[in-house]
Amino acid sequence: MFAKKAPSIHTLDSGVVLDFLRRTLPFNELPQQALEDLAKDAVLDFFTKGSIILTQGVSDISHIHLIQKGGVKLYLQDESGEITLKDFRGEGGVFGALGAIRGAKASMTVEAVEDTFCFLLNKQTFLELVQNDPRLAQYYLKSFSENYIHKSFSELRRQRLTPKGEGSLILFSVQVADMIKRDVEATPGTYSVQKAAEYMARLRIGSLLVEDAKGVVRGIITDKDLRSKVVAKGLEYKTPVREIMTSPVRTIPADAVCFDALLAMMTHQIHHLAVEDGGKIIGVITSHDIMVLQGQSPLYLFREILAQRSFEGVHEVSRQVPQVVRPLIEEGGKANNITRVITVLNDLILDRLLTLLQEQLGPPPVPFCWMLMGSEGRKEQTFRTDQDNALIYADPRDDQEAERAETYFAKFAEEAIEHLVLCGFPRCQGDIMASNPTWRLPYSGWRANFDRWVTVPEPQEVLHSTIFFDFRPGYGDKTLAEKLRDHLTKTLHGKELFFRHLAQDCFTSRPPLSFFRNFIVERDGEHRNRLDLKARGLVPFWDFARLMALRHGSQETNTLRRLQAVADGGHIPMELYRKAREAYEFLMQLRLVHQLKLMEGGSIPNNYVNPAELSDLEKQTLKGAFSVISNLQNFLKSAFMLNV
Repeated sequence: MFAKKAPSIHTLDSGVVLDFLRRTLPFNELPQQALEDLAKDAVLDFFTKGSIILTQGVSDISHIHLIQKGGVKLYLQDESGEITLKDFRGEGGVFGALGAIRGAKASMTVEAVEDTFCFLLNKQTFLELVQNDPRLAQYYLKSFSENYIHKSFSELRRQRLTPKGEGSLILFSVQVADMIKRDVEATPGTYSVQKAAEYMARLRIGSLLVEDAKGVVRGIITDKDLRSKVVAKGLEYKTPVREIMTSPVRTIPADAVCFDALLAMMTHQIHHLAVEDGGKIIGVITSHDIMVLQGQSPLYLFREILAQRSFEGVHEVSRQVPQVVRPLIEEGGKANNITRVITVLNDLILDRLLTLLQEQLGPPPVPFCWMLMGSEGRKEQTFRTDQDNALIYADPRDDQEAERAETYFAKFAEEAIEHLVLCGFPRCQGDIMASNPTWRLPYSGWRANFDRWVTVPEPQEVLHSTIFFDFRPGYGDKTLAEKLRDHLTKTLHGKELFFRHLAQDCFTSRPPLSFFRNFIVERDGEHRNRLDLKARGLVPFWDFARLMALRHGSQETNTLRRLQAVADGGHIPMELYRKAREAYEFLMQLRLVHQLKLMEGGSIPNNYVNPAELSDLEKQTLKGAFSVISNLQNFLKSAFMLNV
């Protein structure tokens, strides 16, 4: 252990400190007078490489240390002397603030990892500022405070995109209860469809709730039901409405925002939602209400996709997805919301393509399901991600049926992949597609693959599991994929050797930060001086969430839902979950805005961001997000006793 050397404290011009504070978060958020108060009493101290500046549980906090040049590492040391590295901090980094705020001794040992200069800020002045300006306390007490996360999101929208509208936040601020235009209109289930139609025509409404004898809502009928279920099928007009109603009624809480209603309508392919408050239905809102409210709504594109009757029409309408997604970003939509919309729209595109393809090729010889992996499987698609898909079909009864199935699905898959390419989804460079016969198998073949990958976790098998275990059903007989998911969940129970291999694989991608928390960028090639947000930033979150979800029996595939499931189950600390959620959402938001900006500039979207183009706040938030990766990996080291 190195001893702390006697400090070499020097007075200096307060203007030097003031200029530095103006460039450093969170001080640059403070008013001018506050900065001047901090700067006037500051002195400069020098620490040689290897010297201990603060000692865990021993050192009193006499000053706030602001690193002017150099770098330090912070670590914990237990009774046995084992050291756990917690962080590296470089220029602009601060230590001692948390202890000062809490009135405690140093919570970690701080050691200079190179010759380091620090501004020593007056502790009392700092604490007075904390008391008068809660932004300081919020910043240091929460590594990812909501206040700063929201500011970062706002900067992304404001600086990265050229505004095209007012950004009124309508979808994300207006509650569905405020959209109700009239009192609940209902009819007894015994009423005839003719009487109900007359009632709807007189009131000029497009739907009626249907009640039982006790006045409890049991279903809903719409003008579409009257056309498709009565007129088109020639039903007698005296047919009771309970025989044509849709039941149960889809509901949404009164305090939900309109975006949630929009997403529910698109997901379930419906145009009416009953609004519920305290267990009672208080009204109905329609897709038309939301389209009028927002203007350029994803519901418009949703209807356009469903209306297409040709491949060319689907190809054309698929290119409009970025146009309807952009306003959602401008209005304040978080990445998780935006990717959910993109996923619903892309799923509809897939549904129309494969439905048209079946009509062209005729019915399949056996039931099948088109499976989605990668970002599609996790419901985290951004703009035009590569295809990752596979095909599972029911086990044929004999050799002849097996031959017919292989012939049919080979042609079906190849044509489907080509149509997806024409819609703007590039082929997978690793050939993880249903057109590859390796990934076009009967149920028994997939089950055998999964069993082998889990039982014999060699490197290639582990790689396959990181790709294919994110699967979800996309089209067709979804029970086939659901049955496979159930089998996988049961097979994984107690397979600790497999999970250990999966945990070791989580360390193949390290956060792109140097010892001094500087960004590590690509050194050469097409993306020189840029950060790979996907490989270095997002992949570690995907790997961690997948591993923990599979280990604890969660069948979720979405990263945030996986994290929430394992946190709710008590399998990871809630504080770690909170940090991971906030960091992941920021990385996804940065990626989404970056890709949209490239597309609007006529470039192909990618995952490479230039740190020099980010604001100070965005850089600081990005560094914080990357540092959470180390927290996740340290948790895995402990949980799986890995000597990495």
